[in-house]
Amino acid sequence: MLYTAIATASGRDGRAVTSDGRLDVTLAPPKELGGTGAGTNPEQLFAAGYAACFSSAMALAAKRAEIDVSDASVTAEVGIEPNGAGGFRLAVTLRVELPDHLAGEAGRSLLEAAHQVCPYSNATRGNIAVETVIE
Repeated sequence: MLYTAIATASGRDGRAVTSDGRLDVTLAPPKELGGTGAGTNPEQLFAAGYAACFSSAMALAAKRAEIDVSDASVTAEVGIEPNGAGGFRLAVTLRVELPDHLAGEAGRSLLEAAHQVCPYSNATRGNIAVETVIE
């Protein structure tokens, strides 16, 4: 194991804290799900983590291919919806802004390479719909 993050939460309407105390957030369901919206929600945390992770994976893939992606950015949109079986599922859209020199196939190839090394992409593959949009 290279690294293990540890966090404890008391539910969607409570608090989440990492073992090192660096992350300590109030949790609240969003208004769209009947909550107050007065705190962070798990989907926001997942979106922030996936955006950061995919961006780093893209930088690694670019370094391996000797491509400059210093102006790139990733925005993750994480939605929650009924799964048709009484539960819920997530859906993700990754909006990637790439430098002009990575238009077309070069950009697509880079994103595919990033998906192969990103731990979030590897964890969600086959479980969550993930759409990638180049902007």
